[in-house]
Amino acid sequence: MLPTRGYATQGPTAPLEPFSFERREPGPRDVLIEIQFCGVCHSDIHQARDEWGGSAYPMVPGHEIVGRVARVGAGVTKFREGDLAGVGCFVDSCRACDNCLDGEEQYCVNHVVSTYNGTEKDERTPTYGGYSSQIVVDEDYTLRIPEGLDPAGAAPLLCAGITTYSPLKHFGVGPGQRVGVVGLGGLGHMGVKLAASMGAEVTVFSTSRSKEQDARALGAHDFVVTGDAPHLAPLAGKYDFILDTVSAPHDPNPYLNLLRRDGVLVLVGLPEKPLEVNAFSLATNRRRLVGSSIGGIRETQEMLDYCAAHGITSDVEVIPIQQINEAYERTVRNDVRYRFVIDMKSL
Repeated sequence: MLPTRGYATQGPTAPLEPFSFERREPGPRDVLIEIQFCGVCHSDIHQARDEWGGSAYPMVPGHEIVGRVARVGAGVTKFREGDLAGVGCFVDSCRACDNCLDGEEQYCVNHVVSTYNGTEKDERTPTYGGYSSQIVVDEDYTLRIPEGLDPAGAAPLLCAGITTYSPLKHFGVGPGQRVGVVGLGGLGHMGVKLAASMGAEVTVFSTSRSKEQDARALGAHDFVVTGDAPHLAPLAGKYDFILDTVSAPHDPNPYLNLLRRDGVLVLVGLPEKPLEVNAFSLATNRRRLVGSSIGGIRETQEMLDYCAAHGITSDVEVIPIQQINEAYERTVRNDVRYRFVIDMKSL
């Protein structure tokens, strides 16, 4: 076993503190990654604080992981020592169900092995995430990080990047389409960058007027303050696609009413409380309300290669691990532009 250092929380109200545990020795198809950077996702906070239910402790969060391959198993063919590699939200799946066979492992119907707050395939051994010095992952669930990407800025692509890229690609967003992005945080700012890079005309909907300059710098063509109802009325029926990235409870109906016939509102933020939907908001113009998770391994690699080709990374504030509890509080207050990333050298 490999002695590993990390930061963990012991319960929903406990702070994150230093924690020692063990990783498995790399098997024939495993890679050992020395973690350099790990992003701080709002879902880390939801799970650390048991806001979604079902959290298990002690918990080492973190599923936006970038580091260097330190060792490879004898059967590994995709990685060599020294390669820059990444790990996202899951590290294995059943590999046999229809979803896994289709390359949509994130929707595995049997058992997705979450990077943390989950269990290995034996459904007993707990998994620990990227707020740690190293991680061991099967090569088939490890991503290649293109060398042209800044490692710190690339880390949030493993969740925020793929969470926004996947629905944009699935619903064919491209030139000539009008796209709305609700919320300009860790997810939203990636949604703006990606949708703009795909040629869409992008509008940001935000409660904060102070973010307009940022939104336009990220690629948005327009900015609407959502607290001002008169600003929304003229936009009814104007949008092909809206990406809702808000993770707090909110009303989705005003955004449904902005969709054209057959328009799509995709929920990628995950509020801890149910949202109420007016049936007329859907029935009018045959609108669709759908959810989307992350992407499979194949699509995540596609996203990383796309971002490298288009020069896209997350806007990050790099912090030492000792500031993680403060970073959680600032994330909840929306006081980060736009993603915290932990420099694991500080560990």
